[in-house]
Amino acid sequence: MTHPPPREASHKWIIAGTVMTGTIMAVLDSSIVNVALPDMSGTLGATIEEITWVVTSYILAQVIVMPITGLLAARFGRKRFYMTSVMLFTGASMACGLAHSLGTMVVFRIIQGFGGGVLLTVSQAILRESFPPEEQGIAMGIYGLGAVLAPAFGPTLGGWITDQYSWPWIFYINVPIGVMNLMLVTRFIEDPPYLIREKGYIDWVGLGLLVIGLGALQLMLEEGQQNDWFQSSYIVRLAVTATVGMALFIWRELTAAKPAVNLRILRNLSFSSATALGGVLGLALNGSLFLLPVFLQNLLGFNAMQSGITLMPRSVAMGVLMPIAGRFYNRLGPRVLVGSGLLITGYGFYTMSMLTTDVGFWDLFWPQLWQGVGFSLIFVSLSTAALSTIPKPRMTAATGLYNVVRQVMGSVGIAAAATILTSSTVRYHSILSADAGATALGRQSLDRIAAGMMGQGADAFTARQQAMRIIDGLITRQAAVLAYNHVFVLVSTLFFIGLPLVLLLRSGTPGVEVEIAVD
Repeated sequence: MTHPPPREASHKWIIAGTVMTGTIMAVLDSSIVNVALPDMSGTLGATIEEITWVVTSYILAQVIVMPITGLLAARFGRKRFYMTSVMLFTGASMACGLAHSLGTMVVFRIIQGFGGGVLLTVSQAILRESFPPEEQGIAMGIYGLGAVLAPAFGPTLGGWITDQYSWPWIFYINVPIGVMNLMLVTRFIEDPPYLIREKGYIDWVGLGLLVIGLGALQLMLEEGQQNDWFQSSYIVRLAVTATVGMALFIWRELTAAKPAVNLRILRNLSFSSATALGGVLGLALNGSLFLLPVFLQNLLGFNAMQSGITLMPRSVAMGVLMPIAGRFYNRLGPRVLVGSGLLITGYGFYTMSMLTTDVGFWDLFWPQLWQGVGFSLIFVSLSTAALSTIPKPRMTAATGLYNVVRQVMGSVGIAAAATILTSSTVRYHSILSADAGATALGRQSLDRIAAGMMGQGADAFTARQQAMRIIDGLITRQAAVLAYNHVFVLVSTLFFIGLPLVLLLRSGTPGVEVEIAVD
């Protein structure tokens, strides 16, 4: 099969900068608003529970549009589709900043999410095509800088903008960047020669099932924790809808002559195993990004800025090592790099499972550094290996599937981490309370605190009640620490369990496009 020659060296870096601008904007807007939600709640007249729809609606729209980017790019032309998405994202960002009601904000966040999902997916396909085969690792290293680092810096940047100016500016900053991005896309991005514009039949049934199944699944993951999961009839209905919808969607897409989403790509074992490992990466990364700031702020009393600084070692390690990992891809191959990354990251999370309330910066520095090293090796190699055996005409569709799995599993990671943390805290609290009441040391501590309260003028009954509350507070604090450690052990186990999938990874020969039929 004949392929067009690679882009000029000068243009490929301009193209990389162009599409990475879009990627960073899209990924950043999924996390930058989190710290501004309390301020937005007051302005928009919404409760804390209602304002979370500002986050949920954006992620929901991204998840729905990602799998169908291949279909839409083929129908409208990839450049035109990408430019339209930049305009949607930029215009919706301005509208979000101007919104004065929750309903209006949610509508524009959905539009922004549709645009952002396309930018995130199509940019990866464009990067793949702009660099020659022997530089694919470097291309994915560049992509990883935006896709992985932007969520880490989002809360800190959002907090600073909200404190210095006001929450609408977290949306307004997208406007000049979006306009510049649109100008660069117009000048430097072109449709690939192999792209065939497909008009006519559209699998509307498949699209409808996708929206129902994936939408219900994402809503269940976003709303489950605050609705007590399956104790809520609402969550049960979402779970049934998601299960039936996704089952019918998979059946439809595997039997339709022209499916809306080409699931047959998953017959490629290298792509499917890399996609599965990408899901593990998304689950662990998003779950840990949710857990550690909560631990720092709720148990150690850190503010948002201090938490951001404490989380920097992992982000800095990824920023430095991702381009380097890309250069080593052709020399070592995906199996060595991904396998090493899984072991290193698993070790990093295991060492973080020994937290106490007395931990300091350096106690968290080394585990995060190891995680940053491991994540760098995994992300770059997986992104490269996942697409290295995919034919170019199916590249955009493949990137959509790869990214939606990582996005959905990221939501699963956050939901699972929050749920396990809550249940484990209750369990450990029960165990520690029983131990405290059954041991002589626990009873002596209670008597000593009660005696201190009586020494300050409290009567015996009041002193006893106050002492019991103090003991209970200490037990709750220690139970929470044990629960965090338990979750980190589970995360580390995931990386070790994923090791066998590494054996299924394949890489193309440097300088040669390897294409494996997937139909």
